Amino acid sequence: MIRKTLKEITEMIQVENDLSVFHDNEINGVSIDSRKIQPGHLFVPFKGENFDGHQFVEAAIKQGAGAALWQKDIPNPPIHLPILIVEDTLIALQELARSYRHMLGVRIVGVTGSNGKTTTKDMTANLLSVQYKVQKTEGNFNNEIGLPLTILDLDKDTEIAVLEMGMSSRGEIDFLTRLAEPEAAIITNIGESHLLDLGSREGIAEAKLEIIHGLKEKGVITYYGDEPLLHDRLSDYEGNIQIKTFGRSGKNDIFPVDIKQNDTGSTFKTNVTDIEFKLPVLGTHNVLNALAAMTVASHFGVPFERMNEGFSELKLTNMRTELLQGKKGEKIINDAYNASPTSMHAAIELLSHLPGYKNKILVLGDMLELGPQEEEFHLKMGESIDPQKIDFVFTFGKLGELIAEGAKTKLPSDRVFAFTEKQALIEKLEKIVNEETIVLVKASRGMKLEEVVTALQ
Repeated sequence: MIRKTLKEITEMIQVENDLSVFHDNEINGVSIDSRKIQPGHLFVPFKGENFDGHQFVEAAIKQGAGAALWQKDIPNPPIHLPILIVEDTLIALQELARSYRHMLGVRIVGVTGSNGKTTTKDMTANLLSVQYKVQKTEGNFNNEIGLPLTILDLDKDTEIAVLEMGMSSRGEIDFLTRLAEPEAAIITNIGESHLLDLGSREGIAEAKLEIIHGLKEKGVITYYGDEPLLHDRLSDYEGNIQIKTFGRSGKNDIFPVDIKQNDTGSTFKTNVTDIEFKLPVLGTHNVLNALAAMTVASHFGVPFERMNEGFSELKLTNMRTELLQGKKGEKIINDAYNASPTSMHAAIELLSHLPGYKNKILVLGDMLELGPQEEEFHLKMGESIDPQKIDFVFTFGKLGELIAEGAKTKLPSDRVFAFTEKQALIEKLEKIVNEETIVLVKASRGMKLEEVVTALQ
C-alpha cells in the first residue's frame, strides 16, 4: 500500500493549506470508511446528498488516522489537526492514485465486459501468480472510487495488478483506463446489462471499447471474437496495439476443443496446445473466460505448461457458479450474484448439459435494468428452456412470472411454478429435492436469491 510522509502526499496532489507542522506524519494506506481506520491511514471523506463524511474526520484521526482530506467548500475545517484542504476529495483521491501509479513499476491488466469480469479477473490473476507477484481488484472496487483505492493499496514490489473496470454509462471506462494505463486489456463480452442507461447493445459495445483509450502503446487487447459488435469495430483498428480474440468458433486466435463437465468442474483443450486444462468451476462460459485469461498470461510470458498450476488454486468470488451441498443431499449451483439475458442463457446451458442428475431444477428471478425490452427478454428466456434437459422451473418476482409464462409453452404446467413470495418458493422446492437433484439459482443482485440457497443448506 502507499507509504508516504504527509509532505510527500502534499507533493502528489494540490493542497490549499500549510501543513508544514505535520510534514513528518506517516501515511500508510487510505480509507474512505471511518469505521475501518487503521493506524496511519489517510481518511478520505465524501459529501453526498444524504450524508457527509467530514463529520467523522476528527473521530478518524483520534482512531489513529495519520491525516484526512477536507473539501474546501465544507465549513469549519479543524485546522489544528493534520487535514489536507483540497478542491474536491474525490478528485484528490483519484489524482493521488494517478501519481502513485506513476511511481510504481507495476504492469496493469484491465478487465471489462458485460458479464464475467470478476471471474476473468480472478482467473487472470491466478495464472499470472505462478510467475509474478500479483494483486487484483477485491470485491466490487471497480469504479471511480474503488479503482483508485485498489491502486493505492498496491505494494511497491507488486509486479502485475489485475484491475476490474465497471461502468453504467459512457465515459466511465474511459476515465478508469486513462487512470490505470493498462498494458493488457480484456473485453469479456457484450451483453444486455445497462441497456436502461445506454439504450442498445451498440451503445454498450462503444462504452466497453473505451478501455482502449488508456492502453499503452504496443499493448494487447483480447476480446470475445464471436461478438460482431466488437469484431466490426476492432478488425480495422489502426492504433499501435496487438489484437487477440478468443471464443467458441474456429475463426478466433484461441478456441476450446473437447469441453467436458462434471461435479468437480470443467476440462478442455484448445487449438493452440495439446495440454488438457482443468478448471475447478462449471460452465462453457467459464471456459471462455479462461481463454481470455490464458491469452493475457501468455502475453506476459507464462507458459501454457504452467497454467494448470494457476487454475488449480482458483477460488471465484462468492455466488458465481458455486457448487454447494444441500441438506437433503441435493447439489446447488449458486449463481445468484447477478443476471442478464446473456449470463442467464449461459447458466441454463450449463445445467442442461451437466451429466449425472435425474432431477434438474432451475430457480430463476428477475433480471433488472434491461430497459423497454425487459418483458420480452424474460418471456423469451422461458421459451428457450428445453423440456428434455430441464425437469422443473421455479421463478421469483414479477418479471420472473414472464419466464414462467414462456417456460409453459415448452414444459407442462405442473413442472413450472411462479412465486412472488420467497418463503413459498422455498417450501415448494424443499418438497421435491433429493440426493439425485441439482438446483441452479440465478437472478439479479436485487432479488437476493442467495436466501433460497441458504434455506436449502
